[in-house]
Amino acid sequence: MDSHIVVLGAGYAGLIAAKAAAKKTGAKVTLVNERDRFVERVRAHQLAAGQRLRKLSLPDLLAGSGVRLVVDRVTGIDADAKTVRLAGAPEEVRYDTLIYALGGHADLGSVPGVAEHAETVSGLEDSQRLRARLAHGGTVAVVGGGLTGIETAAELAESHPEATVRLVTDGMLGEKLSRRGRDHLWRTFHRLGVEVTEHAQVAKVAGDGVWLEDGGHISADTVVWATGFRVPDLARQAGFAVDGDGRMLVDDTMRSVSHPEVYGVGDAAAIPAGPGGQTLRMACATGLPSGQKAAYAIAARMAGRTPKPLRFRYVQQCISLGRRDGLIQFVHPDDSPREAVLTGRTAARVKETIVRATIIAMRHPTMPTNL
Repeated sequence: MDSHIVVLGAGYAGLIAAKAAAKKTGAKVTLVNERDRFVERVRAHQLAAGQRLRKLSLPDLLAGSGVRLVVDRVTGIDADAKTVRLAGAPEEVRYDTLIYALGGHADLGSVPGVAEHAETVSGLEDSQRLRARLAHGGTVAVVGGGLTGIETAAELAESHPEATVRLVTDGMLGEKLSRRGRDHLWRTFHRLGVEVTEHAQVAKVAGDGVWLEDGGHISADTVVWATGFRVPDLARQAGFAVDGDGRMLVDDTMRSVSHPEVYGVGDAAAIPAGPGGQTLRMACATGLPSGQKAAYAIAARMAGRTPKPLRFRYVQQCISLGRRDGLIQFVHPDDSPREAVLTGRTAARVKETIVRATIIAMRHPTMPTNL
């Protein structure tokens, strides 16, 4: 009987893992995803700002690969029976090897009122809902000073110059950037009119904005929650070894430390492939090589070979600041910032080139992906 590889999730990590596995192993590969469209999450802020994005069909991206697509939502995994339960199918899907790539989503439960009053840019429907709400104008408060918050605030301010855009962060704006990087970020926000509140702990989100721990209030017609991400609880429920955040614990070949027939990739896995065993951060730049490495490791073990470990080194952080400006922060292998940066239109072009390269990688799943 042919070996059956089942991949759960068709994000950056899952899609490239499925296609690379089909190409490298010759096994039967089934990809399960809740929609038949590939979502470019790195462009979610553009969609929210009202820009038209290309629609990427999963059947088109999978054409000729031999991967079978099942459009359905995963509701559970039976690790003992090696089966996956789906919401819309009466029969479970059996696997010999499982690649777990269900990604992450915005953490709506960390602060009271977020689920009821805030919008996010963590997915297709979320960004579309935010876009519709922003069509009415008004004041927008983006909560979160990380890359998601920075890119969202800049994109909204550029696309909606009539709106007031505020960014609220519990730390310092651009605290993981170099001095030159922070200086450029502040200049860009000043040019775009983004109002910044630093060192602000949000106590709750309400219909009229956010309330802070110190009693302060930042008014907003729309609140965008861009801080904190959670992963699905399916790995924990299945009995796979997970960390405190529910991310699957894997070795440096993406193999589960508790279930050797299971591999975890992308945001849903805690990948110890950075310098000194550092766990890789959630990012497209780490999702692609981890998905590819899982496929290669499976192929190697099927052929009786010892797979090579993933050796990942950070090179840069790419930040879009609207369509005409950007910031490329060069970093050390451990992701700490170097002083060197690239800014302006050149940086915007570099970021756009890298984003487009991710789709090229999806069409050519064995090309180098340390982007």
